[in-house]
Amino acid sequence: MNLFRLAGDMTHLLSVVVLLLKIHTIKSCAGISLKTQELYALVFAARYLDLFVHFISLYNTVMKLVFLASSFSIVWYMRRHKIVRRTYDREHDTFRHYFLVLPCLALALLINEKFTFREVMWAFSIYLEAVAILPQLVLLQRTRNIDNLTGQYVFFLGAYRVLYILNWIYRYFTEPHFVHWISWIAGIVQTLLYADFFYYYIMSWKNNVKLELPA
Repeated sequence: MNLFRLAGDMTHLLSVVVLLLKIHTIKSCAGISLKTQELYALVFAARYLDLFVHFISLYNTVMKLVFLASSFSIVWYMRRHKIVRRTYDREHDTFRHYFLVLPCLALALLINEKFTFREVMWAFSIYLEAVAILPQLVLLQRTRNIDNLTGQYVFFLGAYRVLYILNWIYRYFTEPHFVHWISWIAGIVQTLLYADFFYYYIMSWKNNVKLELPA
């Protein structure tokens, strides 16, 4: 494992910690898209089907369990916790996220590394992760008023993907025959979706003003 991969994993983990900190400490999910959280839960469920049949390392197994448990617990809190669910912004979180699932599944059936159930589900999870942030970005654009923890959560989530791209570049030049077009293209698409948010986040930090996205 190289430094970029480790930094990406830790940044991804940090985004989850920030979100859980908001939910558990403040008892609020204001500004958080349930639609995006449900998509991420589906992403991890589809990607980690090999959890108990293909052991890579203790680190790999632990990280898989953490992301599975955290994603489903976040969805549970937003849907079932009496206090947290009252803060959920149903009025603005109206992106029809299920319209993203079927096209991603169809794409996975057509473009995959091997036509087996696990490989198709892996490709599906990669395609779905690339667009899973869309409901969250749309929600932030509609509400415009973004609190610090929500802004940090989305920033760290985007930073994780940028670091993974650097990891791929590093591995391409240091490992023979390292080519993963599905992950690469999906990762670039996902990073581009964050570009607008990154710009306004950095400008708000630079000017020490509250983060707001244009309508």
